[in-house]
Amino acid sequence: MSDELIGASANHVVALLRSGETTALELVEAAARRIAAIEPSVNALPTLCLERGREQAAAVDLRRKRGEPLPLLAGLPIVVKDNNDVGGVRTTSGTPLFRDRIAETSDRTIALLESRGAIPIAKSNLSELGGAQTTNAVFGATRNPYDLRLTCGGSSGGAAVALATGEAWLAHGNDLGGSLRIPAAFCNVTGLRPTPGRVPRKRLAAPFDTLAVEGPMARDIADLALLFDAMAGYDPGDMLTAPSSEPPFLDAARAPTRPRRVAVSVDLGQLPIEGPIRTAFDAFVATLARGGVATEVAAPDITGALDAFLALRGASFLAAWEPFLPAHRALFPAGVLQDIERGATQAGPALAAAEHYRADFYRRTIDLLDRHEFLICPATQAMPFPIETLSPASVDGVKMETYLDWIAITAILSMTACPAIALPIGFSPDGLPIGIQILAHPRREAALIAFGAWIEQALGLPTHPIDPR
Repeated sequence: MSDELIGASANHVVALLRSGETTALELVEAAARRIAAIEPSVNALPTLCLERGREQAAAVDLRRKRGEPLPLLAGLPIVVKDNNDVGGVRTTSGTPLFRDRIAETSDRTIALLESRGAIPIAKSNLSELGGAQTTNAVFGATRNPYDLRLTCGGSSGGAAVALATGEAWLAHGNDLGGSLRIPAAFCNVTGLRPTPGRVPRKRLAAPFDTLAVEGPMARDIADLALLFDAMAGYDPGDMLTAPSSEPPFLDAARAPTRPRRVAVSVDLGQLPIEGPIRTAFDAFVATLARGGVATEVAAPDITGALDAFLALRGASFLAAWEPFLPAHRALFPAGVLQDIERGATQAGPALAAAEHYRADFYRRTIDLLDRHEFLICPATQAMPFPIETLSPASVDGVKMETYLDWIAITAILSMTACPAIALPIGFSPDGLPIGIQILAHPRREAALIAFGAWIEQALGLPTHPIDPR
């Protein structure tokens, strides 16, 4: 039964929990065995909280025996990214600054998930304070299960690997410049960057920020929708959230919907994209056409977009980390220091110009989405690269000037605050996953999920966990 549980979808396992065919404690034990078998190869879940999970599982199972109603996830184990707090568990954010920090309580994002029946059993590995390569000075690197010599992307890389290998049924993550979308594309799973305000965020240094969001990751669209239902909601501690009377997002996943007209762009008009991604994207666009979806090559003008993103990121990093610099400067990675220094040295007019650019870019993007239902482009510009490399020096022959240049295709779209879903579209000739991202109007996550379900159905790609290769 254990192997069958590991390979089952989250929705199926929740149904088994509700029917009494399995228990939350059995799921924790099944996950624990899988983690013990897989972790030596991938290093995705460096901090475990299995005893805490067993206690929560026993409590849920007791409620079931008493005939009490079960919450949405009904006692399903999940993994939590290591920059969010789980009560009584270490939260390092991948930095020696917080190597020994134990959270007193679960933060707002995770507390809501726990109230809806999620049982955290591990913390997933991440990049060190920034970047899209899952490696840090506390726990080291997480490896891509499709080729252990390569990166899994980041920063929610541990979450993506845990899903791909069956260490977890569902995974929490977050995204500022692509952290939910890039590892999803590198690991053949799916991730959703929601509209800011959909999911309550942890206590922030900058609570008015709309670049960083919390979001779900899963192996398929229906499971993604289930976790999004458990994450979304109103919380008075996050002023961006609001009450909603929308139907469950899982309903959208169960009603695959083909749009009439979409915009497609392999490079947003000017970004370098590696050959296998271009080939897979062209094949995917042909699949859309065969399925009756009208496509038009179109994208908002992105000239200057990355510069604006870097300016905004610099300001937010300065606000978050400047208090730690005097005593701990040596502990910051070089790239993150560059972000902080950019925030400290850029003139006021430069930041104002970035805000002005963001507003205009948002309007251009909305104008395009008004003409098309969605904008579709690759979720990464590069294929997975060697794990020893923090970021590629070049992409498709074009030199990368900063450690973030290679993720421009996700980072600049974050500035729109539009929701984006990442999902697999196939594999390269050497068996590495390739993914796309789909952008929609703000708060149109249900439409994204329904379209994603249609794509998933049309492509029929494997979603079963793999053993590391």
